[in-house]
Amino acid sequence: MERRAYSGASAPRVGVIGAGGLGIHHVRILRDLSGDRFAGFVDENPARAAEVAAQLQVSTFTSLDAMLSHVDAVSIVVPTTAHYAVARNALLAGKHVFIEKPFTVTLAEADELIDLAATVGVVLQVGHVERFNRAVRAAMPYVDGVRFIESDRLAPFNPRGSDVAVVLDLMIHDLDLVRTLIASRVSDVQAMGIPVLTPQLDIANARLTFENGAVANITASRVSRERVRKLRIFQNSGYLSLDLASGTGEYFRLRADFDPRQLARAPRAVEDFVERIELNAPDGEPLGLELAQFLGAIMGTQPIAVTGAEGRDALDSALRIVAAIESAHSKIRANA
Repeated sequence: MERRAYSGASAPRVGVIGAGGLGIHHVRILRDLSGDRFAGFVDENPARAAEVAAQLQVSTFTSLDAMLSHVDAVSIVVPTTAHYAVARNALLAGKHVFIEKPFTVTLAEADELIDLAATVGVVLQVGHVERFNRAVRAAMPYVDGVRFIESDRLAPFNPRGSDVAVVLDLMIHDLDLVRTLIASRVSDVQAMGIPVLTPQLDIANARLTFENGAVANITASRVSRERVRKLRIFQNSGYLSLDLASGTGEYFRLRADFDPRQLARAPRAVEDFVERIELNAPDGEPLGLELAQFLGAIMGTQPIAVTGAEGRDALDSALRIVAAIESAHSKIRANA
């Protein structure tokens, strides 16, 4: 079944499921975007629900079922292990669904949700917010034939997200970005990682080779002393350096008026043959832009930013990395 056009006389009524550290921002933003069409939120912790309701001056629901009877769409911001069950209930109730990354825990769960959304004919959008990062938005017009990407995402430990490996918690952001930038499927995965503070992987590095020959080297850690979110993109036309934390970036490319043969005659300053372009895009809170596009997709005025299939692709890459790390550990134990 094709996605049905939203038939409401006004904007959809929206609710949020989960009001934790990230969920509270979904509540705040959707309240501001939707105005009186924001129905409220539900959280299984009564004390937390009361705190957020008072802070943001919004309504709460006592249960998921109670919310689903009052909304057209939901934003799901619960622990990853609960994504599938909550999203399935919402889709069976015929609601449009935004679900934070990682999409689900398993590919089978992802496939079922994708099929269910198609059957019901509703919007299913996965929350990969880094696509809306100012630096990424500024860089996209210059991306052309990427050959190599180096990505580093390091953060101090935060209990939120620690129920899954760092690959599914943090690295998956970059897996989606890399897949978007390279525009090819992963053909080979090499990876290594270790648990440090949790039973799950807390530090991981992966080297991905794509079907078109491009390569990405991705590192993620949630036990770092400092926060680092950097992306370096190499392509035939030049080199892009993005700082995702600050939303800034630079593009370096060979000057169009420079003859490379001049480099063989005498030493030259790099400024003589390389042009630096500062990357700029309109300002905007990435999560706000992302949720605004979800509402636009429901109304039929914008495309779905990250489809269920794209969210599944990122999950597939993450699970392949976890499997590669487990395989590497098995070989180490066998040779010990």
